[in-house]
Amino acid sequence: MTQQKTATFGAGCFWGVEAAFEKVKGVTATSVGYMGGHFPNPSYLDVLSRITGHAEVAQVQYDPNQVSYEELLQVFWSIHDPTQFNRQGADRGEQYRSVIFYHDREQAVIAQQSKQQLEHSGVYKQPIITQIQPASEYYLADDSHQNYYHKKKQKN
Repeated sequence: MTQQKTATFGAGCFWGVEAAFEKVKGVTATSVGYMGGHFPNPSYLDVLSRITGHAEVAQVQYDPNQVSYEELLQVFWSIHDPTQFNRQGADRGEQYRSVIFYHDREQAVIAQQSKQQLEHSGVYKQPIITQIQPASEYYLADDSHQNYYHKKKQKN
């Protein structure tokens, strides 16, 4: 049996980030929550108030025999603008920052290489400001935020 791995990404509002990764073959589970702050057990309102330092993130469990970390990074880069500082579209604030939280040394190296490749590709005219940081305490968002788009479709 293959050992599942974890990846954590912040790319704006966590609902859309989670929805993008749910579609990836080899992703076995997703959840949304908060990482990278200094305030224990933050609520959604705490994070929105910009007092916690957390980013809204999607945490992804995946089978590395079916999808590589590099492929997950390709999805990450494709779903947001990594040149925008503390915002994505109309969403503004540090909770919407572009950030990759790595869970081991291998992920750190791969994430740095991926960012450098994108920077040198010429795809973006502005510098890529995506942060690459070690994973820290993950605080799960409340149930109303989990699988948000899937729940919304079921109601319609």
